[in-house]
Amino acid sequence: MKQQFKGLCVPVLEHPKLQDILLIPVVGPRRDLKKHASEVIVGAHCGNAVLRGAHVYVPGIVSASATMKAGDLVSVYSDIEGKCKRGAKEFEGVKVFLGNGIAKLSRSEIFSSSGPLNGMGIRMIEPVYLSPSFDNVLPSHLFLQNLPSVVVSHILNPQPGDRILDMCAAPGGKTTHLATLMHDKGEVIAMDKIANKVKKIKQNTELLQLNCIKAFCYDGTKALSVEKREDEQEGPPFFPESFDRILLDAPCSGMGQRPNMSYSSTLKEVTSYQPLQRKLFTVAVKLLKPGGVLVYSTCTITLSENEEQVAWALKTFPYLQLQPQEPHIGGEGMRGAGLSLDQLKLLQRFDPSAVTLQGMDVNSLQDSREDDLISLANKDCIGFFIAKFVKSKSQ
Repeated sequence: MKQQFKGLCVPVLEHPKLQDILLIPVVGPRRDLKKHASEVIVGAHCGNAVLRGAHVYVPGIVSASATMKAGDLVSVYSDIEGKCKRGAKEFEGVKVFLGNGIAKLSRSEIFSSSGPLNGMGIRMIEPVYLSPSFDNVLPSHLFLQNLPSVVVSHILNPQPGDRILDMCAAPGGKTTHLATLMHDKGEVIAMDKIANKVKKIKQNTELLQLNCIKAFCYDGTKALSVEKREDEQEGPPFFPESFDRILLDAPCSGMGQRPNMSYSSTLKEVTSYQPLQRKLFTVAVKLLKPGGVLVYSTCTITLSENEEQVAWALKTFPYLQLQPQEPHIGGEGMRGAGLSLDQLKLLQRFDPSAVTLQGMDVNSLQDSREDDLISLANKDCIGFFIAKFVKSKSQ
C-alpha cells in the first residue's frame, strides 16, 4: 500500500466487533488534481471500479482523444448516462472526472479491429479517490468485501459440522466467508442459476483453498425436491428440512450499491423483484430444518424488498420467529410495513444516507482518531438489509 500511495501511510484498522475484518480508509475526493487536455471516456461500470481503486482495462474504454499515444498523461471520465459513442474522438455530454493516468496503448491500438480486447488501457496514477488496489495482493489470505456483506455471514453464525445452503451465492464472497467461519468443517452448498457466476464461486473456493464448498448451477426457486430419489445425488433439488442454516442473499434492485453513478433499471424491473424474492424465501423455509436459522438479506434500500418481505414472511409462516442479530452494527428497520417497534429493532438496515459525509484528505486522515474512523466505516458503506429468522417447528 505504501508503494501504491508513494509513501503515504494509510492506517489498516482492526474492527473491534469482527476479528476477521480489516478496515482501510479511503482518501478523497481530491480536489487539487490538474486535468489534462487528452481525455479518455469509460463506461459507468468501469468508472465505478476506478473509484474503488482499479486501473482502466480496454473493454471499459468508450472514447479517447484523437491524438492519444502510449505514454501520454490523460484525464479519465465516466459517461454516466451511456451516451458516448464507442470510438468517438471527443465527448461533450455529462461526464464525471475520475482522475489522471498514463495511457498504456495508443488510441489506434485500442480501437483498431485487430486491436487488444483486454489488458490494461490506462494505469491510474492520480485517482480522485485513493483506494488501494488489491489485485494479486495476498490473494489466498485476503478477500475484498463491503462491511455489511461480512456482517451477514457472522449473523448466520455457521458452526463446524453444519450443512449450510447459500441460495444465490455468486460470486462467492459470502460462501467462502461462511466456510472459513466454520473452519472448513461441514458442508456449504452454493447455488446460482448463471453458469459463469458459478465458475467464479469455484475459482474463489480454489483460491482460498477451501474444501467444504460444493457449487451448483441451479435455479433456487426449483431447489425443493417434491419426489423421493433413488440415487445418492448430492446436488439440487434437495429434500425438505435438509439444512441447518440457510442464507438467502436475494436478487434485488441493488439500489444500495456504491459507488454507483448511474441507475438504469426501469420501474417495472424494480417491482419484479418482490415476487421472485418470495418464491425463493418459500423454498428456503421448506428446506430449513426445525430449529434452523434463515438469514434474508438484500443490497437495496426499498421498503418493498426488505421490511415488507419480513411482514409477509411472519404472516405466511407463523412458525418463523424474528431473532436478535449479533453483531448489530447498522440501524434498525424502517417504519411503514406494519411491523412493531420491537420487531424493527431486531432488523438491521445499513443506510449510507443517514451519515453526513465529508471528504477525507491526507491531513484529516492523519488527525483522525481510530475510534472515529471505525465509526465512520460502520456507516459509510453500501445500503444493505438483514433479517434473521428461526424456524420453531416442522410444517
